[in-house]
Amino acid sequence: MDTLIVGGGKIVYFLAKAFFSKGYNVTIINRKKEECSRLARQLKATIVFGNATDPQILKDAQTYSMDAVLAVTPNDEDNLVICQLAKLNFGVKRTLALVNDPDNEQVFQHLGVTTAFSTTHIISSLIEQRTGLEEIVGLFSVAEGKVNVTEVILSDDSPVLDKSLMELELPNDALIACILRDDKPIIPRGVTKLNVKDRLLLITMPENHGQVLKFLTGSEV
Repeated sequence: MDTLIVGGGKIVYFLAKAFFSKGYNVTIINRKKEECSRLARQLKATIVFGNATDPQILKDAQTYSMDAVLAVTPNDEDNLVICQLAKLNFGVKRTLALVNDPDNEQVFQHLGVTTAFSTTHIISSLIEQRTGLEEIVGLFSVAEGKVNVTEVILSDDSPVLDKSLMELELPNDALIACILRDDKPIIPRGVTKLNVKDRLLLITMPENHGQVLKFLTGSEV
């Protein structure tokens, strides 16, 4: 896989190392000469000096041959322009942009960026996993961050104990996909009742995730 990373600092270095470990070919565009020299010494990557918002620099980096372009500069506007140029001018199908202002995340996606990711949202999700609520034991995102999958253990003070799924009024866009009871998986039906220590595989949207957890556990998240 041929990957272009635009940006600088440790994030680019470690991303490149991670991609190398997967067998990817990596090209890096950086606008600082000193950093280009350092990256060239440290990494077996193709290093291009210049401003990646300039189509000529993207051409020099052979962007037309890339499978993915990742823009991780500290400037949201630059990241958006880089991804749009890569897609529209060079036909790159997969573009990824760091969003420093989380309010821009959906805007980027509406403007054609394949994946926009916010460090603020990532960190808040990690904090959410470590809130001290022992019944919430796992959280990860799928579908490029549009869906959350969480494992929830029902404690003896859960407000949904001894209720069947048909009795629950789960918030919209939430689903209990599976129940692990005594380490045996159960695909739940409407008549299935929830017991203490049940482990629920919960599917939610990011916007209603906290609301659904509170509904099942009775605790603020």
